Amino acid sequence: MCRPREIPRYTGLEGCICGCCGCGPSFRSFFSAKEEQDRLELYRDQFKKELAGIEECLKELKGK
Repeated sequence: MCRPREIPRYTGLEGCICGCCGCGPSFRSFFSAKEEQDRLELYRDQFKKELAGIEECLKELKGK
């Protein structure tokens, strides 16, 4: 089963580290400042969506 990469700062957000699905770890270790900024903005956007989902679940649970 795929699991998230353990050091996303250096390997990116997608993919896995198990190698079972062919995505494997990234071949790169360092990224430009622009790439790092883009990656962090993507992470921020995904994090906001995750938080919104959590808030929605909590509201549903409180309503029961």
